[in-house]
Amino acid sequence: MDSLFLEAALNQARLAAKADEVPVGAVIVKDGQIIAEAYNTKLASKDVLGHAEINAIRIASSVIGDWRLSGCTLYTTLEPCPMCFGTILHARIDRVVYGALDRKWGACGSIVDLASMPLFNHFVTCDHLPHLECAEILTKFFRAKRSFRLQTSLLEQID
Repeated sequence: MDSLFLEAALNQARLAAKADEVPVGAVIVKDGQIIAEAYNTKLASKDVLGHAEINAIRIASSVIGDWRLSGCTLYTTLEPCPMCFGTILHARIDRVVYGALDRKWGACGSIVDLASMPLFNHFVTCDHLPHLECAEILTKFFRAKRSFRLQTSLLEQID
């Protein structure tokens, strides 16, 4: 089932890419059912909190009618950052499954492992389920962005 739900998160990442947002998607599952789906909206909303995980948590909280998301699993295409992981902890989510490592901001072991710190009053299980397309969509997105910037820069030099 993890692969199925991670694929649903990847569908959200594809929507983000189409919206010219960093292609990260997230879904939240409770009792085997998706209760929230979201993707990054940081650029469109002009809000630093517009990460896919936080957007999904807001939706799931609205669906459940409570900020406590006990019994839920969050599936995300990219390892959560510290901000998102803090929100996951506060929301009392039980488990996080992610498809791609984040070597710059990862909070589930790549940079810091907040899940293993015994400082918090809630424990979250983190599982990396390597998914090539989760990493590839980010690589292709940023490669295209760099290529566009380079082409634009070259055209400005010609004018």
